[in-house]
Parts: sequence; structure tokens; C-alpha cells
Amino acid sequence: MGATACGLTAAASDPPPIQLPSLTSEVETMNNRVLIAYATYAGSTIDVVNVISETLSDHDLSMDIKPIKEKPQIDGYRAVLIGSAVQHAQWLPEALEFVKTNQFILNRLPVVLFCVHIQNLGDDETSRQNRQAYLDEVRFLLQPVAEGFFAGKFDRRGAALLLPSWLARFIPPLDFRDWKKIRAWAESLPPLLAL
Repeated sequence: MGATACGLTAAASDPPPIQLPSLTSEVETMNNRVLIAYATYAGSTIDVVNVISETLSDHDLSMDIKPIKEKPQIDGYRAVLIGSAVQHAQWLPEALEFVKTNQFILNRLPVVLFCVHIQNLGDDETSRQNRQAYLDEVRFLLQPVAEGFFAGKFDRRGAALLLPSWLARFIPPLDFRDWKKIRAWAESLPPLLAL
């Protein structure tokens, strides 16, 4: 049965390229506007951002979602959420660079940080400490009002970035994202985003 599953996985077509969605809310007022800036490695972070945005929009907050690669401007936002995939136990380089570039203005706003990762998923103390370490470099630059650590997914797209393409074809998809946990965390944010 395992060989059959691997065979079916290997026969599947290559995943399409990652699309980096950017969304600007149509509400004109800036006093309730929040920027969600994100960096993704293989696409898992995008789905997490969408769930966070949907949850926050239920609290009369207007969301602008921008990939960090677009170098979004921060001026005029009530708060900023910054999320990144984790690779080699750190945020992606473009996410860290975004924080460094915008450090002055970010330190005047409520800032929320979140990570999407595939390792250290346990509830034991070692896993918790390892997860916390993902943000050590960022915490040196900012004092976030909240942090979130969410399990990601690993599929052929992610495998193709790490393994030879012939071997990546045999990797079955693994999705550890806990949508209930992500929504509950996002529900806790609105009081922290007030100025």
C-alpha cells in the first residue's frame, strides 16, 4: 500500500508556481487599518495569513495583505502583523530585512509576529524553546505585542526546494496546520492592536 501511495505521488504533476496574493481593503478610513506583511517559502504561510485576515475582519478591522517581497509601506496603519515561514530555524531573510528597514516606525506601532514552521511541533519544553528561538533575531529589533507559532505543511513544492526533483516526486503531502488554533489566536489580537 505504501509503495502504491508513493507511486501515485510520483505520478502526480508538478505543483503550480506559488502565487503571492496582495489584497487591499476597499475601506478608505485608516484608523482601523491593519497591514499583514508575509514571507513564504513554499506557500503554506499564505493560507495562514488568509485565515488570520478573515478572523480579524470580523472585528471591524480593515486588512491589507502584502507579500514582503513587494516592500509594502507602513505609514498610516493602526498596527502591523508580520509573518514568515521558518527555514533553518529562522525567519526568511526578506522578512528579517523588512523589519530592519522599517524598525523605527514599527517600534511606534503595535506589532504582531508569527511563524509558520514544520519542526518543533511538540508541546514539550524543548520544542517550545526551539520555537521561541525562531524570533530571537527579530525580538532584538522589536517588542511585539503578541507572537504566534503555527505548524505548516510539507508537500512536493517544499520537497522540490530541498531535494532532487526525482526524489521530491515521492514525498507525500503532510499538512499539520491547526486552523482552530490559528483562528483562536487571531481572535485574541484585536484588543492588543488598539493604540
